[in-house]
Amino acid sequence: MVDATAASSAPPERAQKLYTASQWQLIWRRFRRHRLAVLGGIVMILFAIVVVFAEFFAYVDPNDSSSQVALVPPQRLHLFDETGWNPHVLGLKRVRDKQTFQLVYTPDPEKRIPVALFGHGEPYRLFGLIPADRHLFVPQAEGRVMFLLGTDVQGRDIWSRLMFATRVSLTIGLCGVALSLVLGIALGGISGLYGGRADLLIQRVIEVVQSIPTIPLWMGLAAAMPSTWSVLQIYFAITLIISLVSWTELARVVRGKVLTLREEDFVTSARLDGCGDGRIIARHMVPSMLSHIVAATSLALPVMILSETALSFLGLGLRPPAISWGVLLQQAQNVQAVALTPWLLVPAIPVIVAVVALNFLGDGIRDAADPYA
Repeated sequence: MVDATAASSAPPERAQKLYTASQWQLIWRRFRRHRLAVLGGIVMILFAIVVVFAEFFAYVDPNDSSSQVALVPPQRLHLFDETGWNPHVLGLKRVRDKQTFQLVYTPDPEKRIPVALFGHGEPYRLFGLIPADRHLFVPQAEGRVMFLLGTDVQGRDIWSRLMFATRVSLTIGLCGVALSLVLGIALGGISGLYGGRADLLIQRVIEVVQSIPTIPLWMGLAAAMPSTWSVLQIYFAITLIISLVSWTELARVVRGKVLTLREEDFVTSARLDGCGDGRIIARHMVPSMLSHIVAATSLALPVMILSETALSFLGLGLRPPAISWGVLLQQAQNVQAVALTPWLLVPAIPVIVAVVALNFLGDGIRDAADPYA
């Protein structure tokens, strides 16, 4: 893991630190050199902040609808005016187009609506427990007067819905990865350690799962879910479905590493010391391949997020009143909606950003954890 050339040319104190550094210190040192991976990590930290504090970033109830403000285009948030710092948005004038007979919203420069940063707004419970009413943006006017990303057909604020959709989509991805991680490590470890019939059975199951087309499989599993289920039940069902078809790649990786490690001296010593097979896998083998597991996990997260988004977009996953990236994109399924109301495609932007950032992060972790790089 230590770069001998770099260590030999480094000052004595720095070379000493390189030779005495732990495995995680060396991984962190190499990871910091990967600028795109560091950038991806920063972006994912920002996403994590949105997931935890979605109520703080959303300035209205995401389910609050009104036909009076349906399909309002995005408003620009102005931070300065001729007097200096003065956050505000311009009011909107609603007129009917004489040719298309559709309502058209245009900014009204004469009407400025002040916006308070970190101001008091609608009350909520942080983490479901702590009462709070602080929001990042709060318009200082009665009624619904601010639409940073516009509204949808039912007049619901897209910005506020996007904050909650980020929480749902990313937590489904994290929960799905966690469950597939457990299945992959357990079944892959059993397959590689025992071999024989256990290995044959698990490998045939993996091949069967990988050979099934994913979309028909999702359609069948989604159709099997009762229509009377609550949003929470569907949430866990979607997480379970995605996990059950995503553990196979990690199981193959773990199996290969276990086949390599099971003949090592430290595994033989653990057996002679009376350790059971479960302890050998959990306490001796898994730490030896932890870097590979971390890299595989970071690369599996984008797949989980895209799977949930695709399922919900096709109407096979989460359904309203649940809010996710895929649910938000359902309203942009036809060309007319995209041509007349392009802001309905805004939820696709965080999907792209999250997937690209996670791929950069996964590449950096994989390169930093590779002892032969």
